[in-house]
Amino acid sequence: MIGLNLIYPAAGLTFAAFALLALRDRRFGSGAFYALIATSFFAGDLIGDIGNGVLVLALVALGGSGAMRKSPPRDDRPAPRGNGLFVPALVIPATALIGTLLFKQLPGLVDPKQATLVALTIGVLLALALCLVWLRPSPVTPFAEGRRLMDDIGWAAILPQMLASLGAVFALAGVGNAVGGVIGHLIPGDSLFGAVLVYCLGMALFTMTMGNAFAAFPVMAAAIGLPLLIGAHHGNPAPIAAIGMLAGFCGTLMTPMAANYNLVPAALLELKDRNGVIKAQIPTALPLLAFNVLLLWAVLR
Repeated sequence: MIGLNLIYPAAGLTFAAFALLALRDRRFGSGAFYALIATSFFAGDLIGDIGNGVLVLALVALGGSGAMRKSPPRDDRPAPRGNGLFVPALVIPATALIGTLLFKQLPGLVDPKQATLVALTIGVLLALALCLVWLRPSPVTPFAEGRRLMDDIGWAAILPQMLASLGAVFALAGVGNAVGGVIGHLIPGDSLFGAVLVYCLGMALFTMTMGNAFAAFPVMAAAIGLPLLIGAHHGNPAPIAAIGMLAGFCGTLMTPMAANYNLVPAALLELKDRNGVIKAQIPTALPLLAFNVLLLWAVLR
């Protein structure tokens, strides 16, 4: 059955190529960073929990030490080829959509839990093949350009995965219950609006702290969502989860911790103000957060 046995080797080979190209250019910090990521894809199951923990600490050390540097600008890129360049880019989402729907009709071929990721991986491979046939670059060029883009993004490329893992750690450690015990006193009596307000604000604030709404959700669900909104007020779990995540996304718009959304675009666009994206998004995020509070309150009344 096709699943992670396709996805992980494809990702591992990509980062291994990035590592070799970085080492060829004597960019040893970046090379070590990409080699560690490749190792996690190739041998994550073999090195165990302690080995993976040490690997993550090594990634953090490399990212925080400044050992990774941006690639120098290139002046030898080929001239643009018009709107046709959008075709390979559109192949990826189209394949992901069609593949996900098709795999459901072919039980036993693809792991149902990984169907979308498998289809996405196939889409990337098809787009790469199309570009190689159409544009006829050197086979190394796609990986060299991918490595250059990764150099520009830097350590922030793996921040979403680390923050999502942090949310799982918080959930296992019982942080949500501890938070619920502390902020539960802020909610007056059996006030539904008070519970909704604390829940949505908590989602936004925890997202701003951890940089990822998926990391904040287990905490606030255990603290407010399950015991109060669902348990005490008998709310429907579907809108509580959905609108809670939307409130968390409002926090994503206002924090540098969501580096892949807010700091990376500023770096790629070479903005003078590294927080310029955040400042532009705050006037949208705050009204949206207020709307989500009112929407969830209206749904649960």
